Amino acid sequence: MEEGKKKRSSLNGSFVTGAIALVFLIIGYEVALFVHKAAVTRIAANRDAPDTVYVYAEKEEIPPLPPVGRNDKSRQNPSVISGRSPSVISSEVEKSPRTERHNAPHSAAVEEVRAKLPRQVESFRFNPNTVSVEDLQRLGFSEKQAQSIENYRLKGGRFRRPTDFAKSYVVADSVYARLEPYIDIPRLDINKADSVALLDLPGIGPYFAGKIVQYRTQLGGYSSLEQLMEIYHFDEEKFTGLQDLITCSEPEGFALWTLPEADLAKHPYISRSEAHGIVLFRTHHAPSECTVEALRKAGVLSPDHATALARCRIVPAQ
Repeated sequence: MEEGKKKRSSLNGSFVTGAIALVFLIIGYEVALFVHKAAVTRIAANRDAPDTVYVYAEKEEIPPLPPVGRNDKSRQNPSVISGRSPSVISSEVEKSPRTERHNAPHSAAVEEVRAKLPRQVESFRFNPNTVSVEDLQRLGFSEKQAQSIENYRLKGGRFRRPTDFAKSYVVADSVYARLEPYIDIPRLDINKADSVALLDLPGIGPYFAGKIVQYRTQLGGYSSLEQLMEIYHFDEEKFTGLQDLITCSEPEGFALWTLPEADLAKHPYISRSEAHGIVLFRTHHAPSECTVEALRKAGVLSPDHATALARCRIVPAQ
């Protein structure tokens, strides 16, 4: 009987020891879960706020190319020279510094944890032509969808307008409706773009790209978008097809009062005889008297050429 009591006592002791061990095991497991959850929460928090790095991307300004040859004035659009109202120069896109979003580098362990976290959908301004695959996922696209957009761009695809982005098969209507106000595709500045950049515009091949740069040089810079229609065969239909994709920053200006006669005659609004008259006029007049209106009143410039030249930016006489 006493032996039975000893056995029961031994069993009770083992049960208590096992129960205590189980309690400690459960507590340890809960502590481990808490620590893991806290670590994941910290990583997730860092991803959304202090981890984001904004990089200011300055655009390189490309100087205009030297004149290729004399422009044929007989091929100009007479309706433009005789009084087409110029568009308002819009350079707001260029005034604001462009920004890109990047994440700071992290260890492989941290990135592995992040990959398992539920995605948090964000909305921020982005250029669909340059936004990173990671930021596309921030915007709500899956990794596969984001990579599909990247593959399209790597093959030479380009989104010229926000509606082009909407046509992508991976962009659902509901997603586009949310992101449309945030799509920021900079307009191409025709006073800064080189001939290669101009090829991105619809209807512009190597011929017109070269002509746009050449005519810009002759003008001393475009003062209005409509001046593109003064290029031979650059009609209103072609202009309408790209008008919303381009902008016109303030041009460098035409050195009317300092260029030699031969260079003056290369300007689309100045004939050879007018170039000779301008040289004579500025030789016998003070800089304060040298204006386009004064040239018109003196009969040096024809009324049509004076009107067209007055729309251009002229470097003031010194």
